[in-house]
Amino acid sequence: MFDLDRWQEIFSSIRSNVLRTVLSGFTVALGLFIFIVLFGIGKGLQNAFTEGFARDAQNLISIVTGKTTIAYNGLQSDRQVTMNNDDYDFLVNVDKEKVGSSTPRYTANLLVKYGKESGNYQINGAQPEEQIIENRKILEGRYLTPTDLERKQNVAVIGRMVQRDLIKNGSPVGKELNINGTMFKVVGVFSDDGGDWDERHITVPITTLQQMKKGSDTVSINYIAYNENLTPQEAIKYGDELKNRLKSRKNVSPDDENGVRVWNNAQNMNDTFMFLAVITAIVTFIGLGTLLAGIIGISNIMVYIVKERTQEIGVRKAIGAKPKSIVALIVQESVLITVISGFVGVGLGVLALNLIGDSLEEFFIKDPNVGWGTIFAAFIALVLSGLIAGFVPAYRASKIKPIEALRVE
Repeated sequence: MFDLDRWQEIFSSIRSNVLRTVLSGFTVALGLFIFIVLFGIGKGLQNAFTEGFARDAQNLISIVTGKTTIAYNGLQSDRQVTMNNDDYDFLVNVDKEKVGSSTPRYTANLLVKYGKESGNYQINGAQPEEQIIENRKILEGRYLTPTDLERKQNVAVIGRMVQRDLIKNGSPVGKELNINGTMFKVVGVFSDDGGDWDERHITVPITTLQQMKKGSDTVSINYIAYNENLTPQEAIKYGDELKNRLKSRKNVSPDDENGVRVWNNAQNMNDTFMFLAVITAIVTFIGLGTLLAGIIGISNIMVYIVKERTQEIGVRKAIGAKPKSIVALIVQESVLITVISGFVGVGLGVLALNLIGDSLEEFFIKDPNVGWGTIFAAFIALVLSGLIAGFVPAYRASKIKPIEALRVE
């Protein structure tokens, strides 16, 4: 390995056969390059889909009600089904160990004034865990607290766009908004990945908003984030159980799809995971096929190289070279070419992914990248293949008698 004369022979052979060396290394570099780019794009697809679910809690079940379409239990169709606080408590407590975060929400579109500025905004009456459900980040101040709900405080957390529209100067925390004739103190400002629409919402304690609506206990929508330990299949089953239990509680036919409606992110995630699994399998198959093509390519080239050097091998054996030294020379040259070409392929692949960046985001490919562990494994696989590709033909050639080797044209 550290024989200086052997290294000199290797570099002399490379200089004398530049085209042969380039062809040997090209298959390795191209194989790694395509492998890294393909896996990077596959990862970019994963990132895009994952971000698509990150706007709200990924493990979210949303439950709403509407008008019935089927007569049931002596009740007519076209009956409006409404939920209240007791329904929320029932849904959360019926299978408590399966619940992560949850909140009821009562919504109203109301006129909001601050000084000379005014506008209609969606007011959400909710509990503190709405922050987790909506995946909101506090920019200033705080979110709601249990004390706010218990005391029915007139406090509000506003979206970033509400601040921009109404309170143009200074911090909004501590300032008061007139919401439908009632003064509310701003205690916090939030941002939301859902964009400008979600940032034009105002959240107040649900107990306060219900009190403003003549003591109503109506709930517009129930949000339940299921326990993250549940598998997608278990979460889908849990969502179906919640729907069936609420239908039974509200005298809605099991076949009525409008009286009680449930959106379960687990179903979307399950479909997405299946899609990503197929994409990953395809990318893996193509990537491994590319690596295999590189291995076959360098194997074929090494067979050709050894055959081309058969006379040289015969001369070496005739002057006393041992088969072991001949094999070591060819294998060392093969590994050297493979390693250098591998570094070139890795460098070009990583550079290509960096140049792509987020330019393909419109095609649902975000931040394409490949882990160094995967790159290292592919690199080692090609180096080992280069070693084997050089060893097998070199070992066979080393067994040829010198006189036979010298006769080869």
